[in-house]
Amino acid sequence: MFHHPDGLILIVDKGYRDRDTETWLNDSGITVVRPAYRTEPARPGRGLLRAVRQSIESVNQTFKGQLDLEQHGGRTITGVAVRVLQRVLALTAAIWHNWHTGQPIMRSLVAYDH
Repeated sequence: MFHHPDGLILIVDKGYRDRDTETWLNDSGITVVRPAYRTEPARPGRGLLRAVRQSIESVNQTFKGQLDLEQHGGRTITGVAVRVLQRVLALTAAIWHNWHTGQPIMRSLVAYDH
């Protein structure tokens, strides 16, 4: 969700198309941004949606590729959460370190994979 001077913006995928929910969210001051179906006219916020979607896909690819999140090894919900959070925090620390040391690639753990 993004904060907007006029309220909140909730960005969802087109699978979240539900008129009642969207009406309720709009009445609550939350603007829903989602792709339009082929049978609908273009919806506002398409540019924002493209930028956010690219970021989400990039992060998901990093999670799958570098962090092996699909092979987390957790046996309980708590175990899965702990293992996923450990890897996300490790990547966050690597990005921070790469940023502050002027590394050309920010989102990479390759240099720390010994």
